[in-house]
Amino acid sequence: QVQLVESGGGLVQPGGSLRLSCAASGSTLSDYAMKWYRQAPGKERESVATATSAGGSTNYADSVKGRFTISRDDAKNTVYLQMNSLKPEDTAVYYCNARRYIDNTQYWGKGTLVTVSS
Repeated sequence: QVQLVESGGGLVQPGGSLRLSCAASGSTLSDYAMKWYRQAPGKERESVATATSAGGSTNYADSVKGRFTISRDDAKNTVYLQMNSLKPEDTAVYYCNARRYIDNTQYWGKGTLVTVSS
């Protein structure tokens, strides 16, 4: 199995930027599609960004398109989420997710909190 640990969250002002990291261990990252999800208080968890493979396709939720960028470095077993032009509504716990191609088994990190506020 794969273990996922997120880092990089914190408090940032509106219009600012953060880069989240997801460190994976215990497996080969190329066997997985990688995603970032987020969950705001009182809201359901939602997918915000997907990277199917290293150098492969990416997609984003409409709410973050043009502001967020997902990338992955499979050699380092790390996935990133670059977040620019942050808005208060981006405040949420952000989770790293891995989906194994051979059987669609999903794995989750424990999350990192991003707070966008003045």
